[in-house]
Amino acid sequence: MSSKLLRKTASYGIFWIAVAAAGMSIDNSYYLQVLTFIGIHSILALGLNMLMGYAGQISLGHAAFYGLGAYTTAIMTVHYDLSPWLALPCAICLVILVAFIVGLPTLKLSGYYLGMGTLGFGMIVHIIFREWTSVTGGASGYVGIPPLELGAFSFSSSRNYFYLVWCTVLISIVLCQRLIDSRIGRALRSIHDSEHASKAVGVNTRNLKLQVFMLSAALAGVAGFLYAHFVSFISPGTFDFIVSIRIVTMVVIGGMASIWGALLGASLLTLLPEWLHAFSDFEMIVYGLILMLVMIILPQGLTRGILDIYERSHKKYFK
Repeated sequence: MSSKLLRKTASYGIFWIAVAAAGMSIDNSYYLQVLTFIGIHSILALGLNMLMGYAGQISLGHAAFYGLGAYTTAIMTVHYDLSPWLALPCAICLVILVAFIVGLPTLKLSGYYLGMGTLGFGMIVHIIFREWTSVTGGASGYVGIPPLELGAFSFSSSRNYFYLVWCTVLISIVLCQRLIDSRIGRALRSIHDSEHASKAVGVNTRNLKLQVFMLSAALAGVAGFLYAHFVSFISPGTFDFIVSIRIVTMVVIGGMASIWGALLGASLLTLLPEWLHAFSDFEMIVYGLILMLVMIILPQGLTRGILDIYERSHKKYFK
């Protein structure tokens, strides 16, 4: 086993030990719920990080895929009494199909134009969620989504669902990391650096961008599935434009083109509102100021910024 593979395997092991320790040591159901939301947001950030951080493609409509995954499983389990485990592949397939249809024309665009195209898609889907009352429940939301069960085992408890979500996070991390380390991952990074240069050396940039867009959407659909069965209620407000911006911010704050940065960004932006309740009416102002300071002081994101600070201090100490 190579040293690189050994380090990655060790990092996965440390990650899961930390998750297991948190699950066993925390008895407060509220804290477990917050950690579960961090896990769901981490899956969203991981998917968008593959698209933005590695392929360099902007998406401002990622909440639409998140919502499609949630609404698909809600409709199939409530209206058609289908098992959630059968609804999951249906939700993923639908999200991938929509991503394929949307990605074909929009990924021909680049930069701000691509951002506007995905923003328009996200707004259209949000309007459908809100206005198609007979199917989605409209602005009032969709209730009665059943909890997940596996035979006689139920995931209705906070601790059980915590483990389910973070197990999914680990699978997503391994999947993304293996993809990044493959030939496809190198091609994605080349597109990020220069799409024209990638084309010149024979990379099929159009197909590759579409494939990573579909992968990113699929992970968002999985996150939507987990969210719907966790809270048992969904509404259009959970999947609006602001949510898409928040997911983008998670990726940027954590550090683009970094797997662990996506987790760090998701953790910070999920916990910040919880910490800022004490500021009452000034919560959003303080929230914005913190994000601005992070981007001014650490423009490459928390992960890269922390590593740079460590390297500088290490060199100074051992100089």
